[in-house]
Amino acid sequence: MADYHFVYKDVEGASTQWDDIQRKLGNLPPKPPAFKPPAFAPSEDVGSKPKDKSWIDSKTEEELEELDDDINDDRFLEEYRKKRLAEMRQVAQVVRFGYVIPISGSDFVREVSQASSEVWVVVILYKDGFPECQLLMKCLEELARRYPGTKFVKIISTDCIPNYPDYNLPTLLVYNNGAVKANYVGLRSFGRQCTPEGVALVLCQSDPVLNDGHSSDSSKSSVLAGVRNSFIEKVVADHENDDDGSSSD
Repeated sequence: MADYHFVYKDVEGASTQWDDIQRKLGNLPPKPPAFKPPAFAPSEDVGSKPKDKSWIDSKTEEELEELDDDINDDRFLEEYRKKRLAEMRQVAQVVRFGYVIPISGSDFVREVSQASSEVWVVVILYKDGFPECQLLMKCLEELARRYPGTKFVKIISTDCIPNYPDYNLPTLLVYNNGAVKANYVGLRSFGRQCTPEGVALVLCQSDPVLNDGHSSDSSKSSVLAGVRNSFIEKVVADHENDDDGSSSD
C-alpha cells in the first residue's frame, strides 16, 4: 500500500499557539507581516479638470487649435483661447537674432538700412584694441542674448565712415525703417558705469528699441517698464551678493 504524506498549509499569515510560544522563546524567526494590497487610487481623469485660464495657458498652439469644439459653449474661454493663439502666432513671427552680427561696409545697406521696418537695429562703430569699445561690446553681447528680437551689428568705424575719428569711439547708431533714430558717441553717453542695464535704459528712453521676442506689447512704455524692472532686479541681486560676501568675512 502506498505511503501518502499530506502537507497542511494554513492561510498565509496565520499562526498556531505553539508557533507563538516558540517565537517568544526565540526558537522561531519573527512572524512575517500579512500581505496587504496597496490602496486603490483611480487614475486622474484629464477631462474632469476645471477649464479656466490656467488650463488654457498650459496648452500648446496645436492643442489650442483643436480645442474649438470642446469649449465653444463657454464664451469667456473661447475668447481667451483666441487671444492666446494670437499672442503665440505673433511671437512666432518675431525674427530672432541673439548675438552681435559682424558686418562690413558693403553689408551695411542690406543689413541695416534695408532691415524690416518692424526690426530695430543697433550698430556699434568700434576698433580692436580700444578698451572702451571692448567694454561696450560686452554690454551689447549681453543685451543681444536678452533681446533676440532686436538686431545688433558691429562694424569697424572706418569701414562704415571713412576717416571717422578714433576719439569718438565707441559710437552707437540706432536705426529703424531705414533711418537713424538716435546716436550715442563715447562711453560717457551711458553714465559713469557702463553696464548692460544702463545701456538698455539709455537705448529705450526715446523709442522701444529692445525686443525680447516674447512680449506682445511693443509700445515704448511697456518696453521701458520691462527694462527698468530688469535693472531693479539686477541692482537688488548685486546688493544681496554684496551682503552675503560681507557676512562671510
